[in-house]
Parts: sequence; structure tokens; C-alpha cells
Amino acid sequence: MRKHLSPGLVLLLLFFVAAAALPFFVDPRGHLLRVAAMALLFAAMAQSWNIVGGLANQVSLGHAAFFGLGAYTSTLLFLRFGISPWIGMFAGAALAAFAAALLSFPTFRLKGHYFALATLAFAEVLRVIANSWASVTGGPVGLSIPFLGTKPELFAFRAVSSYYWIILALLVIVCLAFRLLARGAIGYRLRAVRENENAAEVAGVDTFRVKLTASIISAAFTALCGTVFAQFTFFFDPDSIFALSGISVRMAMIAIVGGLGTLGGPIIGALFLIPLEEVANAYLSSAAAGLSQFVFGAILVAAILIQPRGLMAYWPKSKAGRLARKDAKPVTPATPATEGGR
Repeated sequence: MRKHLSPGLVLLLLFFVAAAALPFFVDPRGHLLRVAAMALLFAAMAQSWNIVGGLANQVSLGHAAFFGLGAYTSTLLFLRFGISPWIGMFAGAALAAFAAALLSFPTFRLKGHYFALATLAFAEVLRVIANSWASVTGGPVGLSIPFLGTKPELFAFRAVSSYYWIILALLVIVCLAFRLLARGAIGYRLRAVRENENAAEVAGVDTFRVKLTASIISAAFTALCGTVFAQFTFFFDPDSIFALSGISVRMAMIAIVGGLGTLGGPIIGALFLIPLEEVANAYLSSAAAGLSQFVFGAILVAAILIQPRGLMAYWPKSKAGRLARKDAKPVTPATPATEGGR
């Protein structure tokens, strides 16, 4: 029997086509394309977080640690040894994966929120080290990446559109990895762990192993995003790269607002939140200090209260999927569905 694509997946493919066409219709050096590139980058970051936070239901409050490891590793290798970020980004991903394994190994053997607390503490430790070790990391002054012309091997491009293509490609890769994980054997095991970890263990699922795998993959992709962010902005410092609210919480909130554990959720969440924050900063920051963040936070809270399952709850689903869910148990915010948009 011929298998048809679901409406949600068709819309997702159309989105990628539209995103690929965008640079041909806007100024390649303009602000609009920069905002679009940042939205796509945060979508990739949120999708990376979604692997462990959505599929495995293991909340990480310090994913900025892996993000910062990717940024610092690739940048320092480039500045100190002349190693191209195209190579350094994989070194950063490997280091982040190793760090995630070290954090996950003890915490996943315990019940509770130890993983969330461990990642939060790890990000803060790295921030303090980066601020203190000025001879290597630049300290509070941060690191500036020199512009060296239009040499692709140096990851230094003149137009924003060049980075836009890299970011879009990264988002596609992360989404493909998420879909393969979610629809593969490990995805079913992760959903079993998310729904009821004790029942999954009784059924023979190695819960520790699948959670560890999700954590390592998530950290590696987050580190890749960190490298691209560093090269895109040409400057970063410890307080911004390891920031709880600026990085860790933002990527988690994008996934939650869009639809936790879904393929399209982080993309929708990023397209909703990043431009909204940009508009709030542009039009409300001059009116009063902190007003833009207050309005942005209020809208964010309202979005969560109105639709706890995220914006993916409005995503079109196939007829077969609707029929299969008619008699299904309602999904709570703590155990969101994973089939929407896939």
C-alpha cells in the first residue's frame, strides 16, 4: 500500500523550501535576514535540546554549557592554532558529548531532577572558569573573531546570507537526526521512558542507556550550534555564551512553546518567539527600561496558559493520525505527544 506524507510533514518541507528562497528576495546584508538567521539558529538549538528534553523528558537547565564548549573550543583552536572552525566544530562537539556523558553517568542512575541541577551547575562553573582564565579565554572581555575575507575554509564570510545557508543546513541536519531518532528503535524506548520509566524498565528497556545516548547526541548538536553562533556574531563573552536566561532557558522555552517532543515544535517556537522578542526590543526598550522584556514575558506566559501543549497542537495531522488518537488517553503538558508534524 502506498504511503503518503502527512499534511504536517508536507508543510514542514514547504517551510524549508520557503526558507531556502528567502535570501533571494531580501537584502543579503540586511537586518531582516539576520533576524531570520538567528531564528533558524535558535530553532536548531531548541531541536537539539528537544532530543533530551522532549524525547527523553530529561530537563536540562544548563544546556548553555555544551553550547559554550562548542563556541570556545572551535574559536580557540582557530585563534591559537589556525585550525579551521570547519574542523574545530567537531572537536567542540566531541568535547561536549564527553562532558554530557560525565554529567549523565551519575545523575541518570538517580531518580529526580539531578540531571537538571547538574547541567545548571556545570554551566555556571564553566562561566566562572571562562571569566577567570583570561590568558586563554579572554576573560570578561570575551573573544573577537577577526574577519579574514571571503575564504570559506576559514568560516569567515562577508554577507549574512552565507551564514544563513550554513544555519539552514544545520537546522535540516538536526531535524533529520531528531526524526530518525524519534522513529527508530531508540525513539520508542525513549517514549516509553518518558511515559513511565518504571514500566519501561519492567518491559526490558535499558533506561539508563537510552537516556545517556539522548544526552550525548543532544550535547553534540548543541555544541555545533555554538560554533556557528560564534562565527556568525564574530564576538562572544562568558556571560552571554553561558547565560541561563539568554541561552539555556531560551532554547528550552522555544521547544516548550512550540511543542515539546515534536519535530516541528522548535521551528514554530523559534519563528514565534525570536521575531517577537526583536520587535519588543525595537519598539518598547526606549519607552522604559525592562518594558520590552516584561511584555515579551507576559506574552510568553499567556501562550503557555492558552495552549500548554504548545503551538504544535494547531499543526495539521493526517486523517489516520486523528482516527488513531480518538480513543487515546489525553496528553498532559508533562507528557506531550511526539507524533505531530512528523
